[in-house]
Amino acid sequence: MRFTNTNQQDTAVPAPSDMQFVLDSKYTKESGLQPRVVFRNLTTPQLYEMALAHEPGTHITSTGALATLSGEKTGRSPKDKRVVRDPETEKDLWWGPYSPNYVMDDRTFLTNRERAIDYLNTLDRVYVVDAFVNWDPESRLKVRVVTSRAYHALFMSNMLIKPTEEELKTFGEPDFVIYNAGAFPANKYTQFMTSQTSIDLSLKHKEMVILGTMYAGEMKKGVFTLMHYLMPMQGKLSLHSGCNVGVKDDVTMFFGLSGTGKTTLSADPKRPLIGDDEHVWSEKGVFNIEGGCYAKCIGLKATTEPEIWNAIKFGTVLENVDYNPVTRQVDYESERLTENTRASYPIEFMQNARIPCVGPHPKNVILLACDAFGALPPVSRLTLEQAMYHFISGYTAKVAGTEMGVTEPSATFSACFGSAFLMLHPYKYATMLAEKMKAHGTTAWLINTGWTGGKYGVGKRISLKHTRAIIDAIHSGELDKAEYVTTPIFGLQVPKTISGVPAEILSPENVWPSKDEFAVCLNSLGHMFIKNFEHFNDGEQFVGKEMAARILTGGPTPMAKEDVEKKGFTAFKKQ
Repeated sequence: MRFTNTNQQDTAVPAPSDMQFVLDSKYTKESGLQPRVVFRNLTTPQLYEMALAHEPGTHITSTGALATLSGEKTGRSPKDKRVVRDPETEKDLWWGPYSPNYVMDDRTFLTNRERAIDYLNTLDRVYVVDAFVNWDPESRLKVRVVTSRAYHALFMSNMLIKPTEEELKTFGEPDFVIYNAGAFPANKYTQFMTSQTSIDLSLKHKEMVILGTMYAGEMKKGVFTLMHYLMPMQGKLSLHSGCNVGVKDDVTMFFGLSGTGKTTLSADPKRPLIGDDEHVWSEKGVFNIEGGCYAKCIGLKATTEPEIWNAIKFGTVLENVDYNPVTRQVDYESERLTENTRASYPIEFMQNARIPCVGPHPKNVILLACDAFGALPPVSRLTLEQAMYHFISGYTAKVAGTEMGVTEPSATFSACFGSAFLMLHPYKYATMLAEKMKAHGTTAWLINTGWTGGKYGVGKRISLKHTRAIIDAIHSGELDKAEYVTTPIFGLQVPKTISGVPAEILSPENVWPSKDEFAVCLNSLGHMFIKNFEHFNDGEQFVGKEMAARILTGGPTPMAKEDVEKKGFTAFKKQ
């Protein structure tokens, strides 16, 4: 990319050819985009300067990261996400009351796109990022981001895969375009709108429009949502997961919702990181979708997550963090702006990143659940049917809130550990997962990183030291040779012994104050799983009657509540 000096401050700006390159694009012409000035693929220092000059509330922290604000929205707005229903793709997509795909028609999409373009055309400057997704060259796609904010451009420059200078010159037409006019609201009186925020995806136009939110994560997850359609259509399984690899080239994938330990456990200094969040399992192995990481940094400590701590330096975007106005030191404990504080950085900032971010077929997949009920064992081995069922369930349980009288944990289910980003029915993803596991001899494990010895308020959190010992035993092959016992209700296979882990905690009923109370809690959790699975009763039409029935066999078989409440743990002898 060429640069020209335009003023006495020796500020470098893109040469005019970048402007013409964007103007000549078919997407630019079809959308009506006519920017006054285009800054295409600026370098990190240039984007720092532009953000500091033009975006109030932006500062450099003591470690060199760029701290910025996303405005009113400090997290995603899943209820404002819309997917255009069109004849070519509607038969494949998952619609209905429990689907994350809220319907929009093509006319409304074009109306919102025009609103976004009209706003972008009024600005003194527009930032364009051209980059790639998918580390596998055969699956690589070109993405263009058009935005009004330098911080958004730096964020996506971090999160996507940077092209070389030669690749940038020959970039050509993008495969997908994001028009981010998030600083401008949607018209809430437009059909299908429910607020002034709207994130709209059209598979037909291969475009995404963002209005009414400047939260950068909408762009990242918009690309991921697209991959959740395109990749399965090619027989490749898109997964919301962390992924690392051992010295024997043994890959492990980690699935888990917020608070389960996915980021912490996948960032293992002994195992290079393939990626922290988004992957595809293809016919050749696994590859990272992204070129960067987006770590939640509330409570971040150098002692517990040194890899992430050390990655927060010049080039990193810190979103909505609190910091000392004089020293610019970040207060990672502060929730003043939001609990959802984030850090975006290129994956090469992780000292043990594996680049290119690809690996062979996974040997293990680990499903993480922070079970605040304390009912699940610390680790259990899953059958293929159980792997499908628990993958679809996407379970964790949060601790009790701060409201008066609220003492019980609450169960949380997110299909495929990322329901907000699914395009197809969860049964479709789960079926593909089982097929790939069977073909490549992959073992699935369910790990509880939550409570033991009783539910929240009675028991205690399972030691991170013990969880790491469990994962080490999986990687060493120790658990392949272990002796197992079967749990009641869920039918899970639990090892009797693991090196470095107290044997008594492996079967949770042994450390509860009352086995009868444990029985009631476990049985109640089984009913919660069954109730949640009613959301997927329409899955048969996507995978067939036989597969749908097979998936259900992997679930729990809870007993009548009154029977367990009356007989306690002895009621399980019937099973």
